[in-house]
Amino acid sequence: MTAAPVSATPAVRRIYRPPGEIVIAIDDVTKLYHMGSETVHALRGIALTIRRNEYLAIMGPSGSGKSTLMNMLGCLDTPTAGHYQFNGKDVSSMTDDELADIRNREIGFVFQTFNLLPRSNALHNVELPLIYAGMTLDARRERARETLRNVGLGDRMDHKPNELSGGQRQRVAIARALVNRPSIILADEPTGNLDSRTGEEIMQLLEDLYEQGNTIIVVTHEEDIARHARRIVRLRDGLIESDTRQT
Repeated sequence: MTAAPVSATPAVRRIYRPPGEIVIAIDDVTKLYHMGSETVHALRGIALTIRRNEYLAIMGPSGSGKSTLMNMLGCLDTPTAGHYQFNGKDVSSMTDDELADIRNREIGFVFQTFNLLPRSNALHNVELPLIYAGMTLDARRERARETLRNVGLGDRMDHKPNELSGGQRQRVAIARALVNRPSIILADEPTGNLDSRTGEEIMQLLEDLYEQGNTIIVVTHEEDIARHARRIVRLRDGLIESDTRQT
């Protein structure tokens, strides 16, 4: 009996979760900015559907509309024209208070610059969204502790940001994004301030979160970061240039 040949480079394990119901539906969305006498067409009538359990990367050069689309998806901005539905709710014409409620309850943000409170420890940084949600002290502390343990920081809860490494700070930011159990995690250049090894650790954490059933949207200009996703949407001049599934 002849042994099967051994490959020199092992195949990359890539798990695909079956997509669920529609979380985000954008239809014919346009965004205009008026800068003095000039009108900037940031988005030019795009359509995009994102389902639960997807892992999506949004890419594009400077001026492509990538940041504008990210702000739209995160309910940080509203379209000039067109429709945007989040979990079946039309957010296109919501008030600022209604948008803030969606952001706090439904979207977990991860930023390149971490955006942590410098004088607060990791536990307090993570429990902040739960304070805004009105959760009791004991309940939110327990949820925040559990979430920090889940991202590998069970022994760093009492540390302030300046007592943590860059990778640990980003893990705190990811725990804060997860603590409200949001519909999506929206990560903007999540490895931009990290060295390559630490960045790879953060991408592995996002991979683990995807495999656990989280819906993840990463906005990046780096091809190696986008390759972790299962679907890549590329923008150019305010339009979707391509929308491809990774194999």
